Amino acid sequence: MNFSKTLRRTVCAGLVAAGAVMGGSSWAQIGPAPTSASLNATAGPLAVSTSTVTVATGFGGGTIYYPSTAGQYGVIAISPGFTATQSSVAWLGRRLATHGFVVITIDTNTTLDQPASRATQLIAALNYVVNSASSTVRSRVDPNRRAVAGHSMGGGGALIAAENNPSLKASLPLTPWNLSSSFTQVRVPTLIVGSDGDAVAPVAVHARPFYASLPGTTYKAYAELNLATHFTPNSTNTPIGRYGVTWMKRFVDADTRYSSFLCGADHQAYATALVFDRYSQNCPY
Repeated sequence: MNFSKTLRRTVCAGLVAAGAVMGGSSWAQIGPAPTSASLNATAGPLAVSTSTVTVATGFGGGTIYYPSTAGQYGVIAISPGFTATQSSVAWLGRRLATHGFVVITIDTNTTLDQPASRATQLIAALNYVVNSASSTVRSRVDPNRRAVAGHSMGGGGALIAAENNPSLKASLPLTPWNLSSSFTQVRVPTLIVGSDGDAVAPVAVHARPFYASLPGTTYKAYAELNLATHFTPNSTNTPIGRYGVTWMKRFVDADTRYSSFLCGADHQAYATALVFDRYSQNCPY
């Protein structure tokens, strides 16, 4: 056996594996290849730690969920809806983190804050994680990979944040509410989730027009949940978790292993009428 050649191969393999976790040219593939079962599960492959934010500038505090394994990961901020607190979106924050993201679920300055204010607070929360969180959290963040998400008015805030911050990698508005239905300037890949039974933000007035206004040149998708309500995103939900993780992995991590779960065979096998009332997209991604 050529010991030096074996050693070189071992070192190279180790560097590639480290790159997949730490960032750089291989950061796109964090974690094992996705399967339908792994995306439907309530947690991903990574253990998660938490950090509480009690004092912050620009938003009302929150909780940071981050992979316990050292590495560099994309960072996502999630806003709750009108009158709600971070606890309503905690399940999604933890779920995303288990798939290799640093996630902050925020409390807003007041529970009555409107979408434009929530948009500003989402960006403030991202800046906090990148610049002011504990050294352990900061060491796990890739500041160039940022994304936003939100429920209801927080979803409206996620759309506004995407419109105002084109450097974001992804946006995930969940049963979004906003007075304006025009988002023609959004350049950030955006997945909008609506609910067919939404009586607070009816899809005909909110989610569907929001999606229709997004430019055709922007990567986008619209998933309308079947037999769901405005408040479905406030508790663990398999389609939201599955597609939320997939969207963030595809566009924050640029991991093309997830493409078929958005518009390929794996998506077609899952997205039956029992799951979605309708699903629109401008694939291929």
